[in-house]
Amino acid sequence: MDPLSQAVLASVASQQLAKPKTLMAATLLGFFSGMAPDLDVLIRSDVDPLLSLEFHRQFTHSLFFIPIGGFLCALFFFWVFRYWIKKADLSFREVLMYCTLGYASHGLLDAYTTYGTQLLWPLTDERVAWNTISIIDPLFTLPLLLCVVIAACYRSKKWALGALCWVMMYSLFGVVQRERAENFAHQLAEQRGHQPLTLSAKPSFANLWVWKIVYTTDTHFYVDAVRTGWGFTFYKGESIEKLDLNKEFPWLDTGSQQVKDIERFRWFSNGYIAKSPEHPNRIIDIRYSLLPNEIKGLWGIELSPQAEKTDHIRYVVNRARDDQAFNRLWSMILGE
Repeated sequence: MDPLSQAVLASVASQQLAKPKTLMAATLLGFFSGMAPDLDVLIRSDVDPLLSLEFHRQFTHSLFFIPIGGFLCALFFFWVFRYWIKKADLSFREVLMYCTLGYASHGLLDAYTTYGTQLLWPLTDERVAWNTISIIDPLFTLPLLLCVVIAACYRSKKWALGALCWVMMYSLFGVVQRERAENFAHQLAEQRGHQPLTLSAKPSFANLWVWKIVYTTDTHFYVDAVRTGWGFTFYKGESIEKLDLNKEFPWLDTGSQQVKDIERFRWFSNGYIAKSPEHPNRIIDIRYSLLPNEIKGLWGIELSPQAEKTDHIRYVVNRARDDQAFNRLWSMILGE
């Protein structure tokens, strides 16, 4: 999720085992330790644009790396802020506990999103994505932030516990909403005479009301949206053919680096890739779009017929601002 959500949830985690007198220290240590796993974004290459995708949410987010990550954070903060820690009368053991709790929350929260997190690395490189919360969700983050600040400022364990209860209730609500959206998608596929090979529902941007539903057949991806309020509001979407390299890019050298990069991008996207309808040499990740019932990849890879055998693909991100799409999404959320 976004850095603020990660940091605030980490503070919630560290506050749970803090004494009232150390709540402020636990909050700050958890806050900064909770953002530390995302330092993996610094792992990148000017030559290989997919290197950062492979390492982001990898070893630093693994459950097995938590003791190491927590220990490194504790060493860093205990040394850099040794005067403040000594003044707060904190032992290294306490610093280690708060840092480890904060660090541990990061990978788990990321797994609740749709992006995918390698929680069990190095045992497997499977990207775990439970699809129960959007990558940014103010309704999740802002109440937590309020509770965390009050708990720290007033040394109130009740507010810290309240924050934890909000995390649990909101997470449960996300699970219920996802199941409702997936059940609707199964009924939709059945009405169309399809037997899905895979089916998933993902929350749209910044809410748990409007869901992007995606299912696959032998040849196509089907993308629609549904609002899961008291009832269901269906927003018809689009379909697109699955990527067929021999058909779409017959000029590709099967032994080239570009083909290897396509397979790396396929792994990153859990197989949800297709040729862009708008760009002839672009492959997109169809899981993500601003409007949940559209196929407009927010990112993808660009191929080049003129590339040398050892040349990498070009990674592209759609950063164009689309106010009409935002307004349409808002209307969907409101059920208009």
